[in-house]
Amino acid sequence: MKLKFHRYLLALICVCILIFFFNLDAIYINIMEARNFGSAREMLTLDHWLLTTLNDIPRYEKPPLPTWLTAISAKIFGIERLWALRMPAACAATLLTVSLYKFSELINITRKQAFIAALVAVTSFYIIFSGRNGQWDIFTHSFMMVSIYFLFQLFNDDKKLWHNTLLGGIFFGFSILSKGPVSFYTLFLPFVIAYTIVYKLHHSKRKWPALIVFLILGLSVGLWWFAYVRIADPIAFLDIAKDEAANWGNYNTRPFYYYWSFFTQSGIWTIPSFVALLYPYLKNKVSNKKAYQFAILWTLISVILLSIIPEKKSRYLLPVLIPMALNTSFYIEYLFRNYSISKLKEKWIVHFNFGLIAILGITFPIVAPFFLKLSGIYYLWYILTSIALAGIGFGIFYFFKKKKIAKIFYLTISFICITIIFGFPLVDTLINNPNYKAFSELRKLSEKQQFEVYEYKSFSPEIIWNYGEPIPILKDNASFSLPKEKIFGLLIPPNDTITSEMFSKYSIEKVDRYDLNQVNPNKSGYKDRLIRDFYLLKKE
Repeated sequence: MKLKFHRYLLALICVCILIFFFNLDAIYINIMEARNFGSAREMLTLDHWLLTTLNDIPRYEKPPLPTWLTAISAKIFGIERLWALRMPAACAATLLTVSLYKFSELINITRKQAFIAALVAVTSFYIIFSGRNGQWDIFTHSFMMVSIYFLFQLFNDDKKLWHNTLLGGIFFGFSILSKGPVSFYTLFLPFVIAYTIVYKLHHSKRKWPALIVFLILGLSVGLWWFAYVRIADPIAFLDIAKDEAANWGNYNTRPFYYYWSFFTQSGIWTIPSFVALLYPYLKNKVSNKKAYQFAILWTLISVILLSIIPEKKSRYLLPVLIPMALNTSFYIEYLFRNYSISKLKEKWIVHFNFGLIAILGITFPIVAPFFLKLSGIYYLWYILTSIALAGIGFGIFYFFKKKKIAKIFYLTISFICITIIFGFPLVDTLINNPNYKAFSELRKLSEKQQFEVYEYKSFSPEIIWNYGEPIPILKDNASFSLPKEKIFGLLIPPNDTITSEMFSKYSIEKVDRYDLNQVNPNKSGYKDRLIRDFYLLKKE
């Protein structure tokens, strides 16, 4: 049995490597990454390790632990390497997957089912996205999942009491130090409520001091940075805190039912996840009814708590995918046991779900050339992807005939791995903006001709990141300050205008337009905020 355990864990880590670490630099950075990576770069270049900044402006909206880890990775492997900046998030996603597997073992399900739960999690859409993307959600939920793993043992085992207390408290603090109370509210609190309902809280008196130490340690590790910034830069801290609090109730608000389609965020597991939520159907089919009740309650309570908050975004559903992967494993484990003998009326939904994946694989070689502009090396990636995905598709249909649902499940995992390994390099064939011009070229020009570059009244994080260093802003709210230099460059959005009244003592020359959009101007992903007209101003 020990050997089997190690085999599952080794296989899980291998899948994590394939999904989270291959082709990490295949997709260009988005606005969230630009903010986070920009802050990490300013830690290295401006020494802003505690009083964090973006474009040399205080940025206290997010705690610094993930930024520290990203800055350290950039220091070791190089700030210019995109994969180095994303690697800490990939490591956090791997930690989340392994900790979910280890936790699942604790609730009296088989190691095989724990393995299934972890595989469902690692191949769920938003977990893949977060683990390959430099956003901080994956850190806070990964650390909290580790904390929950130790807390569950603290609840149920008198052995290693202080070991579980200290490690659980430290990772609880790491979660807060990654994104404030987000994971406490969306993952930890639903876990505690679900655990209390299903397993009850039967603790000996000596565990209460341990639980108090757990909370005190966690809050101390998690909140010290907030206290430091509050003392060191109180005005900026309070202004940012006020804006953040207002956003929760006034920004990006959605109705209560906005998250009701939450199971679709699991991607290829949408249908199995939905079926697993049908408690009346599945309750008498699962191998451990109590554990199933706990998993489904944990999932639903997390969704309800998220729904209460007015501000809603799809990516906020990431913590829901963690217990939902565990919940989905009960349905898949049931299929493993009963598919070959189950009635035909129960099979149609299985055929539909995995048959759709098979069809996608088989039709990829035919459909892909209509969307991809293939040339050179990309033909090789297309051929490899086509052979692998079509092979998986035919394999799924073959094992349908043999009634081997476990083989079909593992082929579905392979489908995701193949798409990332062979398919992601093809993303470059979708990038076709003929007007693309990087702001890094402007920086080289400014260094060569010895002039400073300024933004007029706002900045886009992606532009700052691409430029390579902070760009000062001339107009901030009601204040406006002219540069001291006799010659300087000025970036202005294309929908704004520059007039001689603004700079009456300067000659104004429009030099060029810089466009950081990767996609074609005719496509929906094209953003005006990534465009700037560049003017050169000289004092007369």
